[in-house]
Amino acid sequence: MTYVKATSVLPEELVREIQKYIQGETIYIPKPDKSYKKWGTLSGERQRIDDRNYSIKQAYKSGTAMAQLAEEFFLSIETIKKIIYTK
Repeated sequence: MTYVKATSVLPEELVREIQKYIQGETIYIPKPDKSYKKWGTLSGERQRIDDRNYSIKQAYKSGTAMAQLAEEFFLSIETIKKIIYTK
């Protein structure tokens, strides 16, 4: 997070309005909800995990044992169960 001086980016009248509520303090202005991205979408990690989980579910449906899946994907059996039984 970077800090920006309000007077360098906001109109003077808006700065005066904000000063009615707060002066000389740091204030955080969040992004609009629609501009937030889910975890991992920019890096592609979310898609990788979704693909891995799909592979685990398909392998289980094909008869691969949970213990074998846990070993193959380096996950605990409990994690494999969560992946398999989650819609």
